[in-house]
Amino acid sequence: MLILGIESSCDETAAAVVSFEENGEKRILSNAVSSQTDIHSLYGGVVPEIAGRAHSEAICHIVTEALTDAGVSVRELEVIGVTVNPGLIGALLVGVSFAKALSYSAHKPLVAVDHIKGHTAACYFQYPELKPPFLSLVVSGGHTSIIDVRSYTEFVTLGRTRDDAAGEAFDKVGRVMGLKYPCGAEMDRLASAGDHEKYRLP
Repeated sequence: MLILGIESSCDETAAAVVSFEENGEKRILSNAVSSQTDIHSLYGGVVPEIAGRAHSEAICHIVTEALTDAGVSVRELEVIGVTVNPGLIGALLVGVSFAKALSYSAHKPLVAVDHIKGHTAACYFQYPELKPPFLSLVVSGGHTSIIDVRSYTEFVTLGRTRDDAAGEAFDKVGRVMGLKYPCGAEMDRLASAGDHEKYRLP
C-alpha cells in the first residue's frame, strides 16, 4: 500500500510517500520539506498569516517532489492523508484544500490526521519493534502532551499544556537571551557546552 501524507500545521510544508507491505514492513520512500525558518526568524517567531501564504507557495512543488523522489505517480497511491488539527488554521487550510482537491481529482480516499498522533506514529518507523500499549511524550513546538497509546488507533490524552508548550517556552526564553530563532536547537547546543557541575539540582 502506498500512502501520500501532507503536513502544513505550522511553519513547514511537508509531503512524504510511505509504503506498507503485506509482511508488515514499513518504508519511507520520500520526505520533502520546505522550511519557513528564514522567513519567521525576522520576527522572532511564527507569524500565522505569513505561514499560510508560504504554504500556498510551496505546497504544489513539495508534493510533486515527494512523488518524484519516491518514483510513484498519483495513480499508484492508495490513500492520501493530511494534517487537519491541531495547528494554525490558515496553514492547515492550505494543506487540507490541496489534499481534498488532489483526492477528488485522482479518486483516492482522503484520511484526516491529527498531527499530535502523527508525532507518536512516526516512532513506528524509527523503532519497528515498538507496539502498543505504551506512554508517549510529545514535545513539539506548540504542543506538549502525555498520551496513553492503547492500540494503533486508540489514543487517550492524559495531560497537556494549557498555556505555553515547551517549544514556545524555549523560543520566548531564547529571544530574551538574544538567541536566533528557532531557539531550541541553539539552547541545546549551548547546554551541551555548559558546566554540568555548576548547579546541583535535585
